[in-house]
Amino acid sequence: MPDTAPIVARIEDELRELAADGLLRRRRVLDSPCGPECVVDGRPVVSFCSNDYLGFANHPELIAAAQAAAAQWGVGSGASHLVSGHLRPHEEAEAALAEFVGFPAAITLATGYMANLAIVPTLVGRGDAVFADRLNHASLIDAVQLSRADSHRYPHGDVAGLSAMLAASTAKRKLILTDAVFSMDGDIAPLPQLCELAERHDAWLVIDDAHGFGVLGESGRGTLAHFALPAHPRTILMGTLGKAAGVAGAFVAADRTVIDWLVNKARSYIFTTAASPILAATVTKSVALIAAADDRRQRLRRLIAQLRGGLADTRWRMPPSETAIQPVIVGDNHEALRVADALFARGLWVPAIRPPTVAKGSARLRVTLSSEHTEAHAAQLVDALRALA
Repeated sequence: MPDTAPIVARIEDELRELAADGLLRRRRVLDSPCGPECVVDGRPVVSFCSNDYLGFANHPELIAAAQAAAAQWGVGSGASHLVSGHLRPHEEAEAALAEFVGFPAAITLATGYMANLAIVPTLVGRGDAVFADRLNHASLIDAVQLSRADSHRYPHGDVAGLSAMLAASTAKRKLILTDAVFSMDGDIAPLPQLCELAERHDAWLVIDDAHGFGVLGESGRGTLAHFALPAHPRTILMGTLGKAAGVAGAFVAADRTVIDWLVNKARSYIFTTAASPILAATVTKSVALIAAADDRRQRLRRLIAQLRGGLADTRWRMPPSETAIQPVIVGDNHEALRVADALFARGLWVPAIRPPTVAKGSARLRVTLSSEHTEAHAAQLVDALRALA
């Protein structure tokens, strides 16, 4: 075997540095379907890792919908949406999603990442300005970079700071960009105030509702519904379909004119093969299940209260969060890994989240709850964390 090439050796050195800093990542292998009780690396554990907030990823009605769609429509779409890959299940899923979230129209994309890359660079470019929350998801950060618009990052949730930035801007077009539910802290963006600022400054408002869709608001319609905010022509809503919906992919809902513009101009929509019609048909069924899942959302809220109450008098710091995302701040990278490993040894799978996903010094356990967890599951986690505290 030849010696390692210098260009590869440099990567090996950097991987060793990551390991020394407690930042090396590795994948675990699941030997069971997604669910609160699963088999990981050959051992049974209770998982607090998944974003399957309503327990739909292995729901029998969605499995049946996928099987029926495969029998009728096959496996692949065969082409991009604008060539020949837009099948009837795609059209029906988009209509169901638009109606459910209260917007005139919607399109579906293969991933939430691709959806965000579709929106921002299509609406703004050079000479324009994007005003983004400092804790936005990586896909939103990358979307701004691709747009070539001027980037302004306002302190997390700081409405007054954002207002001052907007007032000082002379950009010809402005776009406010925010997560609805922040994926690492679990807190909710101040959407009513952001809507007001968008109206005052004639700006687009782009909302990534990946973690609110299906969970928050009336019938799970999302974070806009949580605040009783109506759809507006200047508002663009992105939602993912692999979390509470239990399937895969994403959608963008907006005014019909905006959707037509995305269909014609969004590169990550135009230049990629459409998702499988199996997924599209399953999403349509999922929307109906979400609308009827108030009991699951109520159960989720009870579990959130149980977890937070059980850890309230410990040294573990939990930022305010009324969502399924419940971070437990540890601080040090190595300690976060040690606590996660200690939990795994007790049969509890909770991921340690470290920089660059979160800020340096704020390594954490990211606990995500599902309506399919039981009170006994939550009590087991509380007892273990109390013992480790």
